[in-house]
Amino acid sequence: MLVSGVVSPPSIAQRFAEGDESALREAFDAWGGLVLALARRTLRSEADAEDVVQQTFVDAWRARQTFDPDRGELPGWLVGIARRRCIDRLRAGERQPDPVADVADDEPAPDEIDAVADRLLVATAVAELPVAQRRVLELAFWEGCTHDDIAERLGLPLGTVKSHIRRGLERLRGRLDREDEGLAGAPGAGQPGASRAR
Repeated sequence: MLVSGVVSPPSIAQRFAEGDESALREAFDAWGGLVLALARRTLRSEADAEDVVQQTFVDAWRARQTFDPDRGELPGWLVGIARRRCIDRLRAGERQPDPVADVADDEPAPDEIDAVADRLLVATAVAELPVAQRRVLELAFWEGCTHDDIAERLGLPLGTVKSHIRRGLERLRGRLDREDEGLAGAPGAGQPGASRAR
């Protein structure tokens, strides 16, 4: 890209997709915390959460040729990989309960796994939003800020805050609807847990 007669350096995402190993470290530094926070909210074990982070970046690096920076954001793609890894970890725990566990009820039930999958799906969709919309939605729904609070914190006009929220929710709705359509045509559709609860 040419900006004021100067060629801008390639983005982390572009270099990552091209196999630049330094971009892997930069991606980990930039978004490893995001993946870890997601894994911690989903899994009960800190060790499992840390394993998911490592597996996510290993999987992403191995599959980097399939990532297209022109079609999606790298953090959203990483969160999608982490989401699948978290679900795999929960399902593995359900199939192989810890023999040392005091109570069998400690293992996640299928309904709980579906609920976690829903939360991970939403997290993936939110990570794919433009930065401005994502930040406004995080403040509104995760931190419980009012529109006025958000406008003051971000230094934005109130109308812009409301517009970001409206557009962000529209994007999320479209993303989740597309996910539902994909699940409806997937093998096992119609089976328990094959589609998201709405």
